[in-house]
Amino acid sequence: MRRLGKMPGWQKSFVIWGMLTCSLTGFAYLLGHEFHIQRLILGTHNILVAHGVAAMLATLALGSVLPFHIKAGYKSARKWISGFTQLTFMSVLLISGALLYYGPEQIREDVITVHWIVGLLFFSIFLIHAFAKLKTPAVAKCYK
Repeated sequence: MRRLGKMPGWQKSFVIWGMLTCSLTGFAYLLGHEFHIQRLILGTHNILVAHGVAAMLATLALGSVLPFHIKAGYKSARKWISGFTQLTFMSVLLISGALLYYGPEQIREDVITVHWIVGLLFFSIFLIHAFAKLKTPAVAKCYK
């Protein structure tokens, strides 16, 4: 029997690979386009398209965990900080990504900066949340 809120193997793989692919393609485009590192390879439209497709898959992955994993995580009081930080960062990334595509030109440069900074923060928190064995704080235990 599975622990409450623990994702099935296929779902865990989908979430991890979706988020990793989105983060890594975004990081590649950031290096190529913004920082001009290997621009002819990393800063191309193809990398940006791969990032957009990966973002769509990552959004589907997030949607697949919303109903059960987040609710169970909240009730168990485990990894609250990293979980809700990820959820907040993902919301900012979704909104800023939409603004990059549909938003006004006047705010584009600011939105680009917010998007890549939050993207880097999200990726680091995602790695901690997904792979670190975090201890439940003593304060959270009293809410069980």
